[in-house]
Amino acid sequence: MAKGVRIIVTLECTECRTNAVKRSRGVSRYTTEKNRRNTTGRMELKKFCPHCNKHTVHKEIK
Repeated sequence: MAKGVRIIVTLECTECRTNAVKRSRGVSRYTTEKNRRNTTGRMELKKFCPHCNKHTVHKEIK
C-alpha cells in the first residue's frame, strides 16, 4: 500500500512558544493538511491565537 500524498501537519503559534508568560496559559495549535509534493518545506500561516488575542504566525512542528 502506497503512502498518500496529503499529510496532516500541526501548526503552533510562534509568539506563545517563545514568551514564557503567554505559554503558562497554553499554546495555540491548529491541524491542517498539506500536499507533500507541492509543499516540501515547513508551512507558515497567519492564524488567530486565542492566547495572544490577535493574528500571529503559526509554524509547522513535528
